[in-house]
Amino acid sequence: MTDAEAPKLQLPTLQWDPDADEILVCEAVREETHDVKTFVLKAASPRRFSYQPGQFMTYSFEIGGETIHRCYTISASPTRPDAIALTVKRVPNGPVSNWLHDTMRPGMRLKALGPMGSFSCFAHPAPRYLLLSGGSGITPMMSMARTFHDLADAKDIVFVQSARTSADIIFRDELELMARLNANFQFAPVVEAVTPQAPSNGFRGRLSTPMLSLIAPDFLTREIFVCGPAPYMVAVCAMLEAAGFDMRRYHEESFDFAELNRAEQAEVLVAEAMQDLEVPVKTFRVEFTKTRRSIDVPETMFVLEAAKRAGMRLPSSCTQGLCGTCKSKKLSGTVTMTHQGGIRQREIDAGMVLLCCSKPTSDLVIER
Repeated sequence: MTDAEAPKLQLPTLQWDPDADEILVCEAVREETHDVKTFVLKAASPRRFSYQPGQFMTYSFEIGGETIHRCYTISASPTRPDAIALTVKRVPNGPVSNWLHDTMRPGMRLKALGPMGSFSCFAHPAPRYLLLSGGSGITPMMSMARTFHDLADAKDIVFVQSARTSADIIFRDELELMARLNANFQFAPVVEAVTPQAPSNGFRGRLSTPMLSLIAPDFLTREIFVCGPAPYMVAVCAMLEAAGFDMRRYHEESFDFAELNRAEQAEVLVAEAMQDLEVPVKTFRVEFTKTRRSIDVPETMFVLEAAKRAGMRLPSSCTQGLCGTCKSKKLSGTVTMTHQGGIRQREIDAGMVLLCCSKPTSDLVIER
């Protein structure tokens, strides 16, 4: 075959536009562990992705006649911009994770919004990093590690991954390869249990201050990023605070959004204080057509928070106007909405709102 006959690689020249692009196509499915898979995605029309390592996308899944939104960190690296990837652990009875594992195949399409999020090493440059992850919380850390590796950056990085057994350590082979190739990169697996089927040459037990001191004796001087299940992050945060770590250099990410964020808590406290002081506050009637519920919402409170207080279970994730999970059709009425990129302008023009960051300025009818 001559050079003229050889197939030429056609790379995208256009950038993914979060305001215009939304369709992704599954290119490959990779099995990482017995219950974790990575789904490699490309834009339906050739596009290159630009994002910071650690950011996430919000995906829309059509499952059983229902649209379900989920946030997943991009586990790929922005240094390889022609595709992104989401890495998902199968969760017992989880509607999305089980659907992805059982159904998603190359060629299938889905909608996505983003990239979004501020959890990134690029937002906090430092000479030394400590990346602490538990379980599938490894995905944003992996994006960061892959990025530094691809750039041949001389940053001093210690990557600690906690898992049940060595068989549950996601990306282990790749992380060990990084450690072999880069003297500035240290990988330390921590497992709770060892079995004949899953032996381990790493640390055993749960992450503790003495263990961390052995892995990274200078951890108090590092920029620390943490992601994992809520109990893991609570324990790590408490451990670092007790060790005297400067928490201004502590950064965490979690998609366990059961609790209100600080800004939303402040809004609620202000609303309650105004009511306690008997300051006149307008209240509007909000009707939800699908659930056939109607609630009263003060003008000072977000619709989502008022719905939660009334016992309604509406889809939501970030509660900050970022992810788009609570996006709903406003059939009538007006709101004030301050979002952070979780909704496109064309959707706003079509009457869509994010309930987590919308306060009523009139009675409302919401298609939920």
